[in-house]
Amino acid sequence: MTRTLIAAALAWIVLVPASLGARQVPPGSPPSLINNPVPLTAKSIDTGRQRYQKYCRPCHGEDAHGDGPLAPKDVHPPDLTDASWTHGSSDGDIFTTIREGIGPKFTMRSWKSQMTDAEIWNIVNYLRSLAQKAGAP
Repeated sequence: MTRTLIAAALAWIVLVPASLGARQVPPGSPPSLINNPVPLTAKSIDTGRQRYQKYCRPCHGEDAHGDGPLAPKDVHPPDLTDASWTHGSSDGDIFTTIREGIGPKFTMRSWKSQMTDAEIWNIVNYLRSLAQKAGAP
């Protein structure tokens, strides 16, 4: 019985913080303080590319230059391969923008009900890989 309780307590101590991942910042903290918990690997980039093609390409375009055919009328999605990021350039900023959308009109909708946090982080890694190819910082 004691061993079971100790094992359960140790599992809780190890697993709960790991499951919280990048969201371990005080409530109300700026998104720029959120760290990307997904390593920048070829697998993450490929998974991010697949999710980008499914969810983001219609508005942001095939190569993320902001020229997608389904962008809302009178909205010009940004080029996601350059150094100019209107809504923050940290991984946490990009993650939060994708997850929560951009208000007040939400021309960039929230994707938190369609994608997991891990899928969104993979998209962040994919976008980082595109920016590196384009020579952006």
